[in-house]
Amino acid sequence: MAVVESRTFRRQDGKDKVTGLGRYTADLELAGMTHCKFRYAGIASGRITRLDTTKARALPGVFAVVTHTDVPDLQHGPYIQDRRLFAKEFVRFEGEIIAAVAASTPEIAQAACDLIEVDMEVLPVVNDIEAAAVGGSLLVHRDWESYGSDDAIVRDRNDAARSTLVFGDVEAGMAEADTIVRGRYVADMQHAAPIEPRAVVAEWHGDQVTIWSSTQVPFNARSGVAHTLQLAENQVRVIVPHLGGGFGGKCEFHFEAHVAAVARAAKRPTKLVFSRREEFIAPDHRREGMVIDIETGVKQDGTITARRATLLIDNGAYTADGGFFPQLAAMHTAGPYRVPHADIEARIIYTNHQPSGSVRAPTAPQANWALEQHMDEIASTIGMDPVELRRRNIVQDGDKTVSGQVLDPHGAPQCLEEAVRLSGYGKDLPADEAIGLAIGWWPSFGASSGAYVKLNADGSATIVTGAQECGSGAVMALPRLAADVLGMQPEDFSIVYQDTEAGPWDMGSSGSQTTFNNGRAVVAAAHSIKDQLLDLAADKLEAAKVDLELADGFARVKGSPDKCISIPDLAAEASGGAQLLATGSGTPPAAPEVDGSACVGRMGMESWVAPTFFCHAAHVKVDRETGVVRVLKVSAAHDSGTIVNPLGAEGQIEGGVVMGIGQALLEGSKISDQGLILNPGLLEYKLQTAADAPEIEISFVGPPATDGGPNGAKGIAEPPCVPTLAAIGNAIAQVIGTHVRELPMTPNRVWETTRRS
Repeated sequence: MAVVESRTFRRQDGKDKVTGLGRYTADLELAGMTHCKFRYAGIASGRITRLDTTKARALPGVFAVVTHTDVPDLQHGPYIQDRRLFAKEFVRFEGEIIAAVAASTPEIAQAACDLIEVDMEVLPVVNDIEAAAVGGSLLVHRDWESYGSDDAIVRDRNDAARSTLVFGDVEAGMAEADTIVRGRYVADMQHAAPIEPRAVVAEWHGDQVTIWSSTQVPFNARSGVAHTLQLAENQVRVIVPHLGGGFGGKCEFHFEAHVAAVARAAKRPTKLVFSRREEFIAPDHRREGMVIDIETGVKQDGTITARRATLLIDNGAYTADGGFFPQLAAMHTAGPYRVPHADIEARIIYTNHQPSGSVRAPTAPQANWALEQHMDEIASTIGMDPVELRRRNIVQDGDKTVSGQVLDPHGAPQCLEEAVRLSGYGKDLPADEAIGLAIGWWPSFGASSGAYVKLNADGSATIVTGAQECGSGAVMALPRLAADVLGMQPEDFSIVYQDTEAGPWDMGSSGSQTTFNNGRAVVAAAHSIKDQLLDLAADKLEAAKVDLELADGFARVKGSPDKCISIPDLAAEASGGAQLLATGSGTPPAAPEVDGSACVGRMGMESWVAPTFFCHAAHVKVDRETGVVRVLKVSAAHDSGTIVNPLGAEGQIEGGVVMGIGQALLEGSKISDQGLILNPGLLEYKLQTAADAPEIEISFVGPPATDGGPNGAKGIAEPPCVPTLAAIGNAIAQVIGTHVRELPMTPNRVWETTRRS
């Protein structure tokens, strides 16, 4: 494992955040500002027969009421164009927006929403993904065939998308096996639950709108507003103030257009701030519920011969960014193992639930939880230690993945051994304690990105980027990378980001990709500045350019440190002529080619750029009488390539582990027979707190990525929440003698499983 630099430096946004000076979207106040509230469907499935806003419009203090008749009549969606901004005829989940109100106070806006008269024919609710997946079932979208969609999407009736991972001959592989082990696992839907609620402020100047939003994807938000309101993208500016967390839950375009539309109608700036209940029912990004059936053929010596699996994923009422989820889930169900024959089918199914979307490592924690418990069950069936089973099947350098991708050098086996070492796996423990392990993998998402770097006349520098910061500190790695190229200090750089009018396009704070992609762009721009500085220095020092280097704030002749000129002096010299300004583009590495001709629904996930590998070991204590599980320690070993910012990387692992513990033991939405969320609040939807965090020991192993991010870095933000659930599940099973097959593994479920064993 390589480290660029171990010295820490102060985050530029840190002081404002810890002192309370930082302004978030909800803190913004504009002259003449109105307040926005939404009228929601309130039922999971219905048909609007009458909509009357007369009383709402007449209420004193109301400036505008907007419904589907006030915006362009078109459908939108990143993979399937299956939804409108405002419900037109059908409502398909309780958080569907029927109208938006702008009023002088939030209270008046809510009162106006309550005065909107809506008559609806209540329709049957599609509440069960297994029932919805059967041919002839009730349809969530009666007119699904008329929707536009991505050419790679394979859909049919309630199947929003379907992907298969088919390689080799699974029947022949099963015939080679001495034993076939089967398992079934069910995961509830979960929420990202960032502490900052969603907020949007919109202000028009003529035909141009400026939107301040708590979004992780400002450029996506800009495109969505432009499309749904039929504007040019240069008429829409999206700015993100400080963002109070997102965890993927804010990787969406949606509410910006509603607020922009009502602000235009009100002819005043308008602000929307969600209540906590709205946070749970309205966004179209929550972690998808899943039903996973796996069977694996294995020889008595532990060699896997084949794997077959079916996965049903709860899409909810609309397809946000879930079009590629089936293929992603299928890859996680295969896992980082040598599987010569595979037939895995994954389907994402429409229901009348809240739409699912990219919550941190979409589909991976659930699929990994199922697979890695299944691996322990295989080990138990053939009488082999679970670690030894993994040693015999984990991918090695040069191995092929289940899709046929040949792997560059990586650290998967080292992760397994390091987690075993850190945790003390195998040591004697009390009867109510155990250590469980789980391994996994995750892709690095290559995407285009851009940045500008300019050197000021005093030798300081500025990075202008389209990258987005959701609290992870990812953009704070960019000054470190530029400084390393230019022989400067990270503190010498200021950053301008989170404004679509300032920076070049970036996909946003998602996919663990900011350092991976935008880091390459910054490094490229910095190298261009370096080239310009060395040209100037060669003239001043009367030396050949090839003999010069930048280090410690100086351009100097290699081997002759006294023959030098400071970077500030060079910058001052340049300020009288050409500007020291450069652009860089993070051209992503190409995904390895594989033969996926036998697969359907290929969405680009059949091979992975610079995959990361990891292994977590969880030491837990289980109270058999109550089912309460306490996590005492988590040991986390990660192959993340080169670590650019060690302190930030450790913070990502710690945060992901704690999030994973919550998903493992507490977090799950309860759904009524009518398709309504029964626990839409932090009192009923339990989260981990700092007091619940166990000891977390972290180790980074593995080589730099062969074709990855800057200096061989890989993505790091999402992997740590992937294997924690399964490691805990396997430890629980060691104590109680059987696996808990429902997620989250709440005290009730643990207790009931104990009684059945």
